[in-house]
Amino acid sequence: MEASITLKKVGKLAGDKTILAGLTFGVEKGSMVAIIGDNDAGKSTLLRVMAGFENPEFGSVFIHGLDSIKRRREIRSMVGYVPLESDLDPWLTLEKNIRCIGYFYGINDRTINNRISRLNDVLKLDDFLNVQAGELSPGIQKKGMLVRALIHDPSVLILDEPTAFMDATSNRQTWDLLNTLKQNKTVIYVSHVLSEVEQSHDRILILHHGKVILD
Repeated sequence: MEASITLKKVGKLAGDKTILAGLTFGVEKGSMVAIIGDNDAGKSTLLRVMAGFENPEFGSVFIHGLDSIKRRREIRSMVGYVPLESDLDPWLTLEKNIRCIGYFYGINDRTINNRISRLNDVLKLDDFLNVQAGELSPGIQKKGMLVRALIHDPSVLILDEPTAFMDATSNRQTWDLLNTLKQNKTVIYVSHVLSEVEQSHDRILILHHGKVILD
């Protein structure tokens, strides 16, 4: 199978502390991979490195065979990333936050409208799209961030705690969407909710002190 993401001896430091220790593995195209581990295992850092938001001190990350540093501009459109905490502009409406990213990637209004409508059919954000993001609950913000990450139709989706802060209904809606997306996208996510991981994965990586101790 073709690899969507390949890590080769990836290392990441914070001062003299090792966050990621020589990670080497590949993620197959079209698979759903869960990453679990204790706090401070390096999970969020690993996601940011794979998404291209942080550079490793050692080794290389490849997205569809392209070096994530040398070919950063080309791979940016291939990846959608949702961090743990909200990074929405609090003064813009939820819809404007989403549209801004669409425009950044050169997506036209008609396509943006169609994609928002299609994703909204599952996530039920009608009542919130025209509300300033800063006035929304963290769970609704998280769903909006997921729509924003998908608006340019990336082939790789990287999620840090995809259902964090959500109520039971939003949780179910989000997993309904993610389980549909994995048919034609590679989905990589971190979660501390083991019941979610058990129900939605093709593969589980257990991270401990920056190393994969079980795959």
